[in-house]
Amino acid sequence: MQSINDKAPVLSPAQQEQLDQYAALLARYTTKLNLISPTTIPFIQERHIAHCLLIARRGFPAGCTVVDWGTGGGLPLIPLAIVFPDVQFIGVDAVEKKLQAIRAMARTIGLPNLSTWHGRAEKWDGTLHYSVSRATAPLSTLWSWHTRCFNTYSQNAAHNWSQGLICLKGGDLDAEIASLHAGFPSLNVEKSSIAAIERASFYKEKYILHICDTLE
Repeated sequence: MQSINDKAPVLSPAQQEQLDQYAALLARYTTKLNLISPTTIPFIQERHIAHCLLIARRGFPAGCTVVDWGTGGGLPLIPLAIVFPDVQFIGVDAVEKKLQAIRAMARTIGLPNLSTWHGRAEKWDGTLHYSVSRATAPLSTLWSWHTRCFNTYSQNAAHNWSQGLICLKGGDLDAEIASLHAGFPSLNVEKSSIAAIERASFYKEKYILHICDTLE
């Protein structure tokens, strides 16, 4: 198991304002749609937005497409779309009301690089270069969604993620990782402890996982 060594992204004042707008909108919509746990509304910045921005500690190449499986209330979809305006983000979810809220929030914030798709993840038939997820489904399921739609992207750099799946998960993940390797033996799984750099008790036993195929 590794720790996350990359630095936090440097945000412009405009991007920070967009994140603050999102926090306020997420709280407002949650009172109607339960996008996040209501008990966490006072902690949106720390427990939701900052958590998702851990993915932004490495970059995505400009012009690529990133899909958020089961985006729910737009986590990590919206924070990432704010940080990477030159990347196309697509939120996939089976609940249309949640996607309606995401589209409304994206219009208010000003995120032309964000779109949504309504339906079950296994039915999405687009092309992607990266996948992200926040505690949506088992790793083997997430990878099956990813690899079915995967396309290579040539513009990469040392500060970018290698093409693959990046997800936020918590708890004991040994069984999930073993199941993933059983179905896809060529995969490399980088499991990084969030608590190693973020000392808040919220991050205890929370991890960021980067999964990529060594044969690609």
